[in-house]
Amino acid sequence: MRVTLVLPLLLREHAGGRQRLEVEPGEATLAGVLDVVAARHPALERRLRDESRGLRRHVNFYLDGEECRWLDGAGSEVRDGTEVRVIPSVAGG
Repeated sequence: MRVTLVLPLLLREHAGGRQRLEVEPGEATLAGVLDVVAARHPALERRLRDESRGLRRHVNFYLDGEECRWLDGAGSEVRDGTEVRVIPSVAGG
């Protein structure tokens, strides 16, 4: 099974400048995808999950266009070909 993680410009520097990461997760969940990413790119991991490996509050994950918090959070199921888009929240005034 192969999943694609798509990163915004803001986070690419922590993944060797890459916009897209192809991941073969051991577990078919968003957490499984992030475990593989953490092993390859530890600096990126710190921006995606907190110390308890929970999803960071101000980072949004869309699985094939659906926000993971409306699914099952980090336990959301991924399938072969799933695209995970990472979109950090932006604040300003």
